[in-house]
Amino acid sequence: MDLNGFNALNHEPVTSFDPLPADWYKCVITDTEERQTKAMDGSYLQLTIEVIEGPFSGRKVFDRLNLNNKNQTAVEIAQRALASICRAVEVPNPKNSDELRDKPLMVKVSVRPAENGYDASNDVKGYDAASGSSASVAVAAEPAVANGSATPPWKR
Repeated sequence: MDLNGFNALNHEPVTSFDPLPADWYKCVITDTEERQTKAMDGSYLQLTIEVIEGPFSGRKVFDRLNLNNKNQTAVEIAQRALASICRAVEVPNPKNSDELRDKPLMVKVSVRPAENGYDASNDVKGYDAASGSSASVAVAAEPAVANGSATPPWKR
């Protein structure tokens, strides 16, 4: 990648990657990707989730839903989480994980303490519908590409 023309003085540096404080955050799912498990005997849905309101706006957390796993308990937990997401974004019968993107929802985040050489990090512990006015419902129902704009609806 050519970095000619980049000036670091024109941008704020990243100050830390400390985990978000445990709380509920208004977010959107910005990316979904099916990935293989390490053992190559199943797959999971990787979710990239971005905070869209408050002092942590722009920060990201990640969740993995083990939807195809030999451990049936892991699959059931993932299915319950997916059901919460689908209800929160009002997409009860998604055909593809892309349908879950760019729709506001509330995400409960916890902090996993540092241990075994790993830094503290965030875990997603729950999903719920985003509360708010009918304007937020309209944004939730509108796909990000409906108007051909590359700008997501929560950033307009």
